[in-house]
Amino acid sequence: MSIRRLLHGSSLRSPSNPSAASIASQFLATHASLPPHQGTRFLDPNSLQRFSAALSRSELALPEPPPQWTPLPPCYHLAYFLPAQVEEELGADGTDTMFNPPTPYTRRMWAGGELEWIHTGLKDIGDWRKRGLRVGTLVNEMTKLVSAEGKETKSGEEMVVVGVRKEYESQDDGLMLVDKRNWLFRPEITQPQNPVPKPTVVPFPDGKHVRDFLQTPVSLFRFSAVTFNAHKIHYNREWCREVEGHRDLVVHGPLNLVNMVNFWRDIHPKKELAIPRRVKYRATGPLYANEPYRLILDEEVDMVTKARFVDSYGSVAMVGQIEA
Repeated sequence: MSIRRLLHGSSLRSPSNPSAASIASQFLATHASLPPHQGTRFLDPNSLQRFSAALSRSELALPEPPPQWTPLPPCYHLAYFLPAQVEEELGADGTDTMFNPPTPYTRRMWAGGELEWIHTGLKDIGDWRKRGLRVGTLVNEMTKLVSAEGKETKSGEEMVVVGVRKEYESQDDGLMLVDKRNWLFRPEITQPQNPVPKPTVVPFPDGKHVRDFLQTPVSLFRFSAVTFNAHKIHYNREWCREVEGHRDLVVHGPLNLVNMVNFWRDIHPKKELAIPRRVKYRATGPLYANEPYRLILDEEVDMVTKARFVDSYGSVAMVGQIEA
């Protein structure tokens, strides 16, 4: 496929673009007067089963779907509240455009965020099953744009950082989860980028708890499928290498978020009750398919566990902390 065909849908603009700060200010002012976007989802068992299978988590990826009232593990709400745009409404890179700033700042990356579970400190498994996000319940989602700011990368490229706040309210139990997300938007592609070379491989650092990962094109495709994520950097190698300058498919930020929390649950002394109070995370660099990387969890201090993902070349790709 030619570069021109890969770029079809991207307008080629001159280097003289409006500043990121002015775009962000206008964008925030426009959205401040708009009502929150609202929707309702039924937490069906099949979606939870497929999501667990995509994560290679056998406890819920069973031959039969999880039974009624099965609690959703932390972060598994990502299986349900999915973008609903038709293909013609997506960006040139395949991303959902509901909260995109105006052109030219349309090339989206998931930068990080914070999640807070409202009902924590449950006494026993029976109490947990009676409250929270559970299979067979209806949950309302309310999404509001809360921030937009112009910034510069270290190389001097302008970008717009957008923050949204999502609230998930069970129709039975009230507010269950607040999910704050930050996306950064770089200028759209006007000229193909050269793929970045592979650095020199170095030994992984050690830590209190470590888990190694190697995502394949299949695992990334399956996660894209169960989250209805059409972002081309996760499944289209031609787009990655010939347009955006990545050396291979890019691992999803939310996939690493879920794996981070799942690892924390696995080392928790009461795994079935391991519901964090709060999780903060920030992406600092890309991770790629077919390249090993490591998740390191430090010793818990004052109910807080720090985490970091490190690639095969010694770079930290994501940092986070989990509050028990």
